[in-house]
Amino acid sequence: MTPRGDRLIGFYGDDYTGSSAVMEVLGFAGVPTVLFLEPPDEAALARFADCRAVGIAGIARSQTPAWMDANLPGIFDTLARIGAPVTHYKVCSTFDSAPQIGSIGRAIELGVPRLGGAWHPLLVAAPALGRYQAFGNLFAVAGGAVHRLDRHPTMSRHPVTPMDEADLRRHLARQIAAPMGLVDLVALQGGRADAALAACLDAGERIVSLDAIDEATIAEAGRLIWEHRGERLFAIGSQGVEYALVAHWRRIGLLAPEAEPASAPPVKRIAVVSASCAPVTAAQIAQARRDGFTTFAVDAAAAADPALWARELDRAERDGLAALREGRSVVLHTAEGPDDPAIIRTRAAIAAAGEPAETIHARIGAGLGRLLGRLAAQSGLTRGVIAGGDTSGHAAQALGIGALTALAPLAPGAPLCRLHGSARAGGLAEIVLKGGQMGGPDFFQTVLRGGHAATGEIRRQDA
Repeated sequence: MTPRGDRLIGFYGDDYTGSSAVMEVLGFAGVPTVLFLEPPDEAALARFADCRAVGIAGIARSQTPAWMDANLPGIFDTLARIGAPVTHYKVCSTFDSAPQIGSIGRAIELGVPRLGGAWHPLLVAAPALGRYQAFGNLFAVAGGAVHRLDRHPTMSRHPVTPMDEADLRRHLARQIAAPMGLVDLVALQGGRADAALAACLDAGERIVSLDAIDEATIAEAGRLIWEHRGERLFAIGSQGVEYALVAHWRRIGLLAPEAEPASAPPVKRIAVVSASCAPVTAAQIAQARRDGFTTFAVDAAAAADPALWARELDRAERDGLAALREGRSVVLHTAEGPDDPAIIRTRAAIAAAGEPAETIHARIGAGLGRLLGRLAAQSGLTRGVIAGGDTSGHAAQALGIGALTALAPLAPGAPLCRLHGSARAGGLAEIVLKGGQMGGPDFFQTVLRGGHAATGEIRRQDA
């Protein structure tokens, strides 16, 4: 694999929705970007030779350290061979992780020897998404208010990785034994960021957390990363890394000023499959129902038994197909919000099944992906949505998607994407991989229209 001197950044996303969000930031800023769903070989890269950013979508956020040990080294070696000056390990903007699931610390331990760098910026804040970091503590918007992460109404009670610590260095210290520094707001706003970074490095702190609360501080963080990248740099963070770099690249003329966003034509029908438990997605399902979508509950508890799950998917397919053939869009969901009794039933079924929970969660995601492909194949659908960060990876793999490119912005973190090499997608040409926390209430209607929300406003995202 031959490195290309004009590449700017390579990235691995620890879930599929986050990976597409990185592609969105770069692609709509004027950086041609491709997102592969498997590590690319030379032939695959040659088909996207014009792309200055190359990403690989993954599922590490929902996996164990043992899975990471088996899978991440090869992926990181591929990114190293791509040869971009900055390689980014993309994590959720709410830092979802734990020592036993989605360990960011273990990913850093595996990435540093392969991707190098004198230091490793940790930038999770993304003000454009309503994610702010001040003095090392992460805050996120929910319900129109800004909450410290450990008091956030969704993240503090996340079903897999509840966040009980807002100081990201303290949270990460549970996953990796390494000194960590901080370049705080005072340094960023006072022209002392370089000195603060130097002090961290002098103290042996190679992982350095970066505050950011607004456009000025995110751009200054981008400058710090780019000017101190050395020959190569391994960065960790949300798509805030790309927001920061894009802001700096524009300031130095590496990118043109912001262009008018692209749009896609409307379609008559879409299908949505969702395993998200987030209140944001629940509000979107309710709004879709009011907008004339037909919604169906899918019993995820059945996934504890493969035969029962197959029958449940067959039933969901019949119901969804009947509505689509009548000209209606559909949403097929396993839950409506964190308080849906279906979640308790599913947890009980998983506990009684005698299989690892991650195996059943993967079965749910893959089943929803196959369901979307079958609906598309039989109804002529060309546009679909997969909702749920952990779900999207397994569902997209089940569809056999080879690569994605960004087509049109819909809401921050959830672009409309074009499929490339989709072996089992049933004719789908366009897809949205939507994290549970992304999009406004009318998001599914926005997907149907192919453009921004009806107000034309891109809103900060509730988590």
